[in-house]
Amino acid sequence: MTTDPTDQGNADKLSGAEIGKDAVQSTVEAAANTVGQVATIVTAAVRDVATAIGDFATEVFEIRDASRKAAEDE
Repeated sequence: MTTDPTDQGNADKLSGAEIGKDAVQSTVEAAANTVGQVATIVTAAVRDVATAIGDFATEVFEIRDASRKAAEDE
């Protein structure tokens, strides 16, 4: 006889199918989490690139305007 109070016989044992289901479920959850993390990284990168390009375009416009004003002053 066992002395483990949590041992209630075969009723508490997991079947192979249930263990497999749990393993698949954990794998799918981990994959979904990873995909979400990668999507967040890619989204932030695209946003940062768009911001950098927009800032560059603003500087180009400002340089063009300054050049135009300098040419008009001569």
